[in-house]
Amino acid sequence: MVNDFPNRPARRAELLAAGAAVVSVVLWASAFVAIRRAGDAYSPGALALGRLLAGALTLGVICLVRREGLPPRSAWRGIAISGALWFGCYMVVLNWGERLVDAGTAALVVNVGPLLIALLGARLLGDPMPPRLLAGMAVSFAGAVTVGLSMSGGDGSSVLGVALCLLAAVGYAAGVVAQKPALGRASALQVTTFGCLVGAVGCLPFAGQLAGEVADAPLSATLDMVYLGVFPTALAFTTWAYALARTTASRMGATTYAVPALVVLMSWLTLGEVPDTLTLAGGALCLAGVAVSRSRARAARVAATVPVPVPEPVPEQARDSA
Repeated sequence: MVNDFPNRPARRAELLAAGAAVVSVVLWASAFVAIRRAGDAYSPGALALGRLLAGALTLGVICLVRREGLPPRSAWRGIAISGALWFGCYMVVLNWGERLVDAGTAALVVNVGPLLIALLGARLLGDPMPPRLLAGMAVSFAGAVTVGLSMSGGDGSSVLGVALCLLAAVGYAAGVVAQKPALGRASALQVTTFGCLVGAVGCLPFAGQLAGEVADAPLSATLDMVYLGVFPTALAFTTWAYALARTTASRMGATTYAVPALVVLMSWLTLGEVPDTLTLAGGALCLAGVAVSRSRARAARVAATVPVPVPEPVPEQARDSA
């Protein structure tokens, strides 16, 4: 007789983490479209601050409802570093960089981030680097390069713009790696909420710009900024932290390679930007690479699904004779 009940909680946790990662990736892809629309009315710093304030307010209300307290002292280092680098620096410099380079170049440079996460995770966190993860990341990066080249206008790039996008990728990667240890000491909601607050405080020098631009911005741009704060920030960063707490930083970083493919699809549906064949092929490569990196070797799958044997009850007579 066998019993597979011990495997069910693990499978359920794995599915929940995968679902949380999907939510994050889809919402972050939608953020690129919203940033493109709101960027015409808001400067990079003002847009980042408005987004973070909306996100911090949303997360603060959720914390009050759930009665979440302050994170333990041991988690604050990771929260502060990830908040400064990922919530603050990344958002400002990416908004700025996308004003100086075309979307394809920005997507190509920022997608160095998952590779940096894998390298930093292996070095600082001891994350394993299985062959399937490396192969999947290689395929996805090739897809990101294909998407970037196909969308590049060829004349919209600048050295400063490329440098800013590279700085955004570094801030993103370092923020993810710093966040991982904090999630072992505090909840995903705590880490996200206070990381968002740290980022908002760091962006306060842009408060004057935000106040002046809100008065002149069209309502649609302001709604895009609020959307960025509530969904791609408050919700997506929380689901990301939930999933990151249950897997390695390297595997989570590889998951974000699905973003370029989704951005192409969303731009097609919402902005009428029809992708060409090369762009579609690059998007397909991105998704294929994510599937490979998230898969497990057959031996591991079999080991995870083999039911745990339950010993047959020993008859009372046999126990007595023993």
